[in-house]
Amino acid sequence: LAFCRGRVVRVPKGPLIRVMGTEVTIPCSVSDYDGPSEQNFDWEFSRETDFIRIVSTWDSTFTSEEYQKRVGQGDIKLRRSSNDAVELVIKNIQPTDQGTYKCSTPSTDATVQGNYDAEVQVKVISDGLSVSGSKARSSTSLRLSEGDSFKLRCSAITTSPEHTHLHVTWQIRSGLSWRDILSLTHEGKFQPGPGYEERYRNGDIRLDTGANDTYRLSVSQASSVDGGAYRCLVSEWVRGADSSWQKIQEKSVEIANVAIQRTDVVISTSNVSLTERDSLDLTCNITTDRSGIFEAEVMWYFSTSPDDTLSAAQVLLSMDRDSVVSDSTLVSLSRVDRNSYHLLVRDVDVEDSGYYFCQAALWVPLHNGSWHKVVERTSAPVSVMVTALEPDYEVFLNASRTPKFSDDPTELNCRITNAQDTEANIRFTVSWYYRQRLRSDDMVSEELLAMMDADWTLQLGDRSRERTHNGEIIFFKKAVDTFSLRIQWTSENDRGDYFCVISAWSRHRNSSWVKSKDVTSASVSIFWATQDYTLTVEAVKLKPFFVAGHTFEMTCKVSSKNIKTPRYSVLITAEKPLTDQSNPNGTTRIISLNQDSVVRLEDWTDQTRVDGVVLEKVQENEFRYRMYQTQISDAGLYRCVVTAWSPGGGGMWREAVNGLSNPIQIDFQTSGPVFNVSVHSDSPTVYQGELADLLCIITTEGMLLEPDDMSFDVSWFAVRSFALDREPILLASVDRRGIVTQSRRNGSSDLSLERISPLEFRLRVHGCEDHDFGNHYCIVTPWVRSATGVWQREPDIKAKPIFLSVKMDVLNAFKYPLLIGFGLATVIGLLSCLIGYCSSRWCCKKEVQETRRERRRLMSMEMD
Repeated sequence: LAFCRGRVVRVPKGPLIRVMGTEVTIPCSVSDYDGPSEQNFDWEFSRETDFIRIVSTWDSTFTSEEYQKRVGQGDIKLRRSSNDAVELVIKNIQPTDQGTYKCSTPSTDATVQGNYDAEVQVKVISDGLSVSGSKARSSTSLRLSEGDSFKLRCSAITTSPEHTHLHVTWQIRSGLSWRDILSLTHEGKFQPGPGYEERYRNGDIRLDTGANDTYRLSVSQASSVDGGAYRCLVSEWVRGADSSWQKIQEKSVEIANVAIQRTDVVISTSNVSLTERDSLDLTCNITTDRSGIFEAEVMWYFSTSPDDTLSAAQVLLSMDRDSVVSDSTLVSLSRVDRNSYHLLVRDVDVEDSGYYFCQAALWVPLHNGSWHKVVERTSAPVSVMVTALEPDYEVFLNASRTPKFSDDPTELNCRITNAQDTEANIRFTVSWYYRQRLRSDDMVSEELLAMMDADWTLQLGDRSRERTHNGEIIFFKKAVDTFSLRIQWTSENDRGDYFCVISAWSRHRNSSWVKSKDVTSASVSIFWATQDYTLTVEAVKLKPFFVAGHTFEMTCKVSSKNIKTPRYSVLITAEKPLTDQSNPNGTTRIISLNQDSVVRLEDWTDQTRVDGVVLEKVQENEFRYRMYQTQISDAGLYRCVVTAWSPGGGGMWREAVNGLSNPIQIDFQTSGPVFNVSVHSDSPTVYQGELADLLCIITTEGMLLEPDDMSFDVSWFAVRSFALDREPILLASVDRRGIVTQSRRNGSSDLSLERISPLEFRLRVHGCEDHDFGNHYCIVTPWVRSATGVWQREPDIKAKPIFLSVKMDVLNAFKYPLLIGFGLATVIGLLSCLIGYCSSRWCCKKEVQETRRERRRLMSMEMD
């Protein structure tokens, strides 16, 4: 392929058949060449003799004397289409131009390869195409009505000596350009132009051939777009040597000018404004110049929007071409004359406001007695506005009951006065609104309390919905002309401005109600002066000094101002030192007494002293708190938290204000022993499955005590991390009575907790697993018996944690798997040997037949 590659010059395959007097274009191109991208071309011509030079792209002196004049006048020229292609253009070709044309390219290649020229033969034939229109003078101009049909004819014939085909196209002028309507191609196919496909499929546009080489265009259902100038365009085609079709010439002739008279439908009245109970009168006029026999079909539509389609509009009345009108009670349709139709709507209502359309269709009779619809038009919408008859009335709002204090009732009456033009078809409803009063000039939007529909259904607003359901707010109609609002228990949040809106509703013909008017009343202010609530609480310690085991007692005295018949609820709290491990937050809720004198233990968790705290009401404003058998752990600051309640609506109590008393301190001055706790282990690192021993050792300092006067609660905890950044887990605990409690465990290891001496407690982890690692510590709660025989609880003491590490014994972990593996391998090997021996001994034994040898005595050599 590399050796065969070279320059290729191409021209069309000949012969090229062209018509005398037309413009001829012969292309020439070159490919697979070396050198510059822009190539030069030379054209030569021959009439079966030597070639004559015509024109060149690079040598201006290339043209021979015979062609210099035609080349200079531009009748023959070269037109470059790309760097490697040109076209030879010959205007007004003549029979003398028939012959062979050669296109050659000068070489720019390093080596000579391929062809450098190509020839094509051109044959010039005479012009035998003739195109003409209709001979009748009346056909040059047609004036038609919309919906009519018309036909146009043109004649096309050719006497070409070659076998040519004709391509006939009917066109209409659209502005300055011509637009194709329908074509009969040179291949015998019908081809509709853009926009005419649907009409061609429906048969409204046809192209028929007739005698004497005539081509007839038939147009049915003519519309305004069919008006204009029509021409017949005919082109002559011939099949080339490469079997492709080539257009050799084209001619056209204008046939006729067609004018289409448009049919319009207009409503004589423009926008209309009416009042309820009036009559609506509209006339639909049909404008047409049609003079023959025709009948109109009229239909009236109604829509609420001018942009709605007819499919979405409501049909009012219709009249067919036989003047039969559809039935309607309040709407009538009559025919004034041939082109006018009258619509009358009696007793109009507000619902009749909207847009009215008139649609008209013209029908003409056919020869077979049937009717054919030629045109259909819809008028522009006419706006009709119907104004309701508004009743005349005023609204007056007053307060029949106003609150002077909180929780007093409020009642407002909204009354209709001076009502006029209120017929039986008028109904009144009310809407209640609230507006908050501000001291500044800021505007506050009103809030809807309740709204009544036309069917007297009450719609509640967000502000009043819950209170209305609870019966705190009542909406009712006191009289025919009076609507009332009652607030059973008025609160400070209800202070503000109130107003009402009376709406008038009118009944329509379809028994529906439509709002016609709203009247707003003047606002009524609901307000009363209030003073801030004050509450003072004083705590008093009844016994200035006491020791552990005695009873602590304090009283709380309450005084209040500006609170109507108050009641009090009391809560006793204690603020323990931060060293107390039982309550790291510092504040404990002990016991409470509500406004109904119901006592409740809050966060008191000492089960041994459930009855050790008492809170009682001494007087209406005095309360006493007692704590029996006080412990050292009870040290801290005690307060009274008091809440004042005032009676609210519906027998409920409403919180008014809170108060906090001064603190009362419980501090035990004692010189008892000091306890210390530590954790110890002889082997903090163990292997899996071994036993881990942890000791919680208690030491005392200061005053010496007998072992029987000391007792301890010990709890063991573990943190499963190295950095103590996780929550501790309770492992086991033993109380001072010796009862051991263990938490639930997930692993196979087990725990045991025992007291091995008065001051030592041992925790054992049996069969340690890897999840038993972590920091372990104990918390000790000492109990000391006083001289009076009462056990006192000391503060909790936490030991410093010790880290327990659990390792894996590799030898023990792999001992049993290795033994099992060697044993199984030995058994399997012996079994394999046994199977092989048995198979070779009995299963695979083969008997071999040996030839029997005769036993003969040897013969002597002499006898041989």
